[in-house]
Amino acid sequence: MPEVLYLASNNRHKLEELAAICRAHLPGTEFRLAKDLDPAIDWDETGDTFEANARIKADVVLAAVRKNGLRAAVLADDSGLAVDALGGAPGVHSARYAGAQGDDAANNAKLLTALAGTPDAQRTGRFVCVLHYIDADGNASVFRGECEGTILRAARGDKGFGYDPLFMARGESVSFAELGAGAKNTVSHRRRALDLWLAAL
Repeated sequence: MPEVLYLASNNRHKLEELAAICRAHLPGTEFRLAKDLDPAIDWDETGDTFEANARIKADVVLAAVRKNGLRAAVLADDSGLAVDALGGAPGVHSARYAGAQGDDAANNAKLLTALAGTPDAQRTGRFVCVLHYIDADGNASVFRGECEGTILRAARGDKGFGYDPLFMARGESVSFAELGAGAKNTVSHRRRALDLWLAAL
């Protein structure tokens, strides 16, 4: 089990979700963000798949780990929303769908506009999460989790982030943002990918 694990992200929401899901399985692991290695760390997500972008991020953080002479594991997460009626968009561009990185309100507004004329039966999609894990010895493995659902016609709830207010998972009657972190973490795409990773560990 990794003693120290760097998440190849600077999104504290993702770190909190990761720690909440994994703490019971990895009680001795210390979870850190990439910027804890280097406040200026950055990467260009130039891949056209979630797998490619996860690998790009993992490799950048691994290089920083080695540059600092540390022995630690790296976990990269690339995730996003794929909407069937939009040909899989926003997909790998989910975080910057409306232009600016991480502007949740603008991204949600653009998505609603893009789906304005789409019948309810065709507002299907899924959240996707791909994890690229590199252990302290440099061995890499990849895990993918998906959560099928429906894109709502208006935002609902204020407990989530990203597209959570617009996404209702299959079998649920509320959005991810209405579920809250605890309930979301039992059904989310990230949880499904993390379960595969934890089982492999």
